[in-house]
Amino acid sequence: MLERLEITRNWLPRYTGMPLSGFGEYILLTNFRHYVVRFAEMFGCDIQGEDKPMQSATNRSGLTIINFGIGSANAATIMDLLSAIQPKGVLFLGKCGGLKKSIEIGHFILPIAAIRGEGTSNDYYPAEVPALPSFKLHKFVSEKILEHGHDYRTGVVYSTNRRLWEHDSVFREKLKKTTSIGIDMETATIFIVGHYNAIARGALLLISDVPLTPEGVKTEESDQQVTKLWAASHLQIGIDAMTQIGEKGEKIKHFLY
Repeated sequence: MLERLEITRNWLPRYTGMPLSGFGEYILLTNFRHYVVRFAEMFGCDIQGEDKPMQSATNRSGLTIINFGIGSANAATIMDLLSAIQPKGVLFLGKCGGLKKSIEIGHFILPIAAIRGEGTSNDYYPAEVPALPSFKLHKFVSEKILEHGHDYRTGVVYSTNRRLWEHDSVFREKLKKTTSIGIDMETATIFIVGHYNAIARGALLLISDVPLTPEGVKTEESDQQVTKLWAASHLQIGIDAMTQIGEKGEKIKHFLY
């Protein structure tokens, strides 16, 4: 297998347990298996790939959800593999840390860009290429957020490969200088690799902690509370957005120069 498309068409089912014919035209990506479980329960569909690295499910409307795991390397992998089916749109439902005093746990962030601090994206484009979402996709997602009675923040998020950084005072000062409103591990990678593969992409991030304050660092207990209070809304907004965008959203055309 020397052709890229041949490889991805073989590997997407290999990683997810889902045959190519089982994927929908629109994709939800997440880091959480319980999002996939909740999705399957809502629509009465089977979860594929229980013994695979990435679990997935597709409902009767043709919407697929995939738990790709954690980190920018996994994010790049799934965005590369999705080129096998060329989805019309991909929305990442992730959690992130809030970096501004005005941001509270439970708020949503619809990032206008991401800083490429993760390193993985450097294998795709030079550092000068910005990591951006697809505007029309984000525009439609923003409408769904408001319809559900939630507010959201916009701004730049910082993506890093470092999962454990909260103790590092030098890195914390660096974050403040970037003026980022949130920090995660995947958004920049999804934006860049989506651009590389000509896939419309976006991210709806849920603030799960405020790690610049000692009492705001995420714990098992605090994360369970966030999941209990806001995960259902997070998932439902994503479902509504990616179910309806094909009928009601503006046509998305991806340009490579």
